[in-house]
Amino acid sequence: MSTLFEPLSLGAMRLSNRIVIAPMCQYSAREGTPGDWHLIHVGNLALSGAGLLILEATAVSPEGRISPFDLGLYSDDNEAGLARVLQAVRAHSPMPIAIQLAHAGRKGSSRAPWEGGAQIRPGEPLGWKTVAPSPVPHGADEDPPEALDAEGIRKVREDFVAAARRAARLGLDGIELHFAHGYLLHQFLSPLANQRGDAYGGSLENRMRLPLEVFDAVREAFPAERPVWARISATDWVPGGWDIEGTVALSQALKARGCAAIHVTTGGLSPAQAIRIGPGYQVPYAQRVKADVGLPTLAVGLITEPHQAQAIIAEGEADAVSLARAMIYDPRWPWHAAAALGAQVFAPPQYWRCQPHEFKDLFTNNRFGQR
Repeated sequence: MSTLFEPLSLGAMRLSNRIVIAPMCQYSAREGTPGDWHLIHVGNLALSGAGLLILEATAVSPEGRISPFDLGLYSDDNEAGLARVLQAVRAHSPMPIAIQLAHAGRKGSSRAPWEGGAQIRPGEPLGWKTVAPSPVPHGADEDPPEALDAEGIRKVREDFVAAARRAARLGLDGIELHFAHGYLLHQFLSPLANQRGDAYGGSLENRMRLPLEVFDAVREAFPAERPVWARISATDWVPGGWDIEGTVALSQALKARGCAAIHVTTGGLSPAQAIRIGPGYQVPYAQRVKADVGLPTLAVGLITEPHQAQAIIAEGEADAVSLARAMIYDPRWPWHAAAALGAQVFAPPQYWRCQPHEFKDLFTNNRFGQR
C-alpha cells in the first residue's frame, strides 16, 4: 500500500489517508456567517477523497477577524449558518471536518486579498481598532494596535472557549488552534511583536503563556474524545524573531497538555521576512518537530506532486501532508494521487462512473451497473 494512503489517527480521530486539506480563508462571510459560497466550496472539497478537511481560520470574535468578511463562530447566526453547511456536506461525505479557531490581532481590519489586502484604519467604513500584545503595528505605516490589558487577555481566552463550545455543538471532529501566520497568538510568541514587560512578555516561558492558556481552556471545553491541536509558524524568517527552537519548546509543552498534533508552517509575522521558497521548503521544520517532540506532524509548503507527498511520508519527514493552493487548483488531487500511486480513495457513488478505464479499482467499494 502507498504510505500516503495509509490511515492515520489524530487522537481518537481516524483519517482514511494522510492528505489534509489546509485552512484557506474565503473572505466571503457576512458578519461571520457563511452563505451559499461556503456551501459550494466546502462541499466541493469534502468530495475530494482527502483524509481530513480543516475549515478556514474562523474568528472567535468580531475584532478577531482578518477582514470584515471572515468566517466567525462568535454568534448564534454564525453557528446556525455553519450548521447548514455541515448538514449538507455530511449527507454526502464521510470525511472528518475540523475547524481552525483564530484571532487576527494586529493583522485584523484588512481588505480582502483581491482588494489589495491593506489595513482598513479605524474610522474608515468596515474598519476597527485592532489589538495585540504590544502597540507595535504590523507595517510601519499602519495604525498601531491597542495593547491588550489583563481584561483583554481574559476576554481572548473566553472567546476561544465560547467558540470551542459552539464547535462541539456543531459536532466538528477536531479543533486546530491558530498559533501561526502572524495572528494574535503568534504575535504573543514572537519577540518582534511582543514587547511586554509583564507575565505575558519577555522570556520564552512568558511569551508562550497565553497560547498555552488558550490551549488548556479549549481542551477543557471541547469533548475529551475529540482532538485539539495547533498550527505553528516554525520561524518568522527574520533575525531575532520566533524560531524553530521556540517551536520545539512550545510543541513539547503542548504535548504535555494533550495536544494531538502539530501543523507546521512558517512566516506571516513580519513584512521583513525573507523566505527561501522551493518545493517542500517548510517540510524540514515539520521533520524537526516530529523528531524532537514525537507528536504527529502535518507538513505544508509547495507540496504539489503525488510522489513528492509520498516520499515525505515514506521517509518519515512528517505524518501527513497538508495542501491548500494545490487543492483549490485541483479539487480532485487525492483521486489523481491515488491513481498515480496505485491506491484507492473515496468517491461518492454519483461519481463512480467517471473512474478511468485503466484504474478499475481506484474508488473504494465501487460497483456499477445499468440497463
